[in-house]
Amino acid sequence: MNLALRAIAPLLLLAPSMASATPQQPQAAPVERPPLANQSPDIPTLHIESRLVSVALNVVDEHGAPVPGLQITDFDLTEDNRPQKIAFFDTESKTPLEIVLAIDASESVFSDEHLERDAAKTFVKSLLREQDRLDLMSFADNVDELVSFTNDPKRIESGLGHLGHGDATALYDAVYLASQRLAEAPSPNGARRVVVLITDGENTTRHGSYDAAIEQAERAGAMIYSLIIVPVDADAGRNTGGEHALIQMSNDTGGRYYYVEDKHDLGPAFQHVSDDLRTQYTVGYYAPPHGVDGSGLRHIRLQLKDPALRARYQLRYRTAYYATRQP
Repeated sequence: MNLALRAIAPLLLLAPSMASATPQQPQAAPVERPPLANQSPDIPTLHIESRLVSVALNVVDEHGAPVPGLQITDFDLTEDNRPQKIAFFDTESKTPLEIVLAIDASESVFSDEHLERDAAKTFVKSLLREQDRLDLMSFADNVDELVSFTNDPKRIESGLGHLGHGDATALYDAVYLASQRLAEAPSPNGARRVVVLITDGENTTRHGSYDAAIEQAERAGAMIYSLIIVPVDADAGRNTGGEHALIQMSNDTGGRYYYVEDKHDLGPAFQHVSDDLRTQYTVGYYAPPHGVDGSGLRHIRLQLKDPALRARYQLRYRTAYYATRQP
């Protein structure tokens, strides 16, 4: 696909700091069990190896509350139906985040600039830690990179002040290019890659396709979080095809989607994304060799070993990835 990502370098604006207090996230009761005999309490070391597959995992109860207290021994993992040994397990989501925040700047969505900017600024301040980085994009007729990967909230705030406007919505191009940036940018091995979209879900350009966008996201190992802006018009008067495409993308990549019926709900929606990322487990394993060159789409399955836990809790994670050719 021959797509051009336009880079824009905004001037640095000195914005006042904003409160970043995070509401207490409800949690399910932790899973408690006696320690296994001769089990070391240490978490296995993350080895730097190109074939390490890192899978972000959310475990929730029937009310959607995150479930703490699970251990490496609680899970079974298979790739293409072949059992794999879990080599890395992080219970506190210490692994770095690489995030692309892509904002729909078309006229159908971008009607209240202050609300969108303020909600995005609060999200950035509450989520980013020292080890995390964020890239800011906007999309309308074209896809523009406003700020390349950074940990500096002031640079991101400056970029939010330079959101352009347009008539069309290059949604699939935005997903494709955001995923491409994640795949190309140097990042720590095992980092969690995330695309956060603010959009009404309608792709209105002739270029770009759903299939190309989802494939690129899977190749990058990116989780897609969709904040879907619901039009003011009655539900019967809107095309939901784009919304369903975003929902499918989010489900397939282990992300999540949220409907935003009022622009004032953007802040709480961002907070849901932040809470979701903060309460993830990270599971890593070394991909086995496949075929002649080892490349192609591979399917992952994670499940709890204990049938009683399996009946109580739901797992959300990316179910496939593209392996690259091994040298």
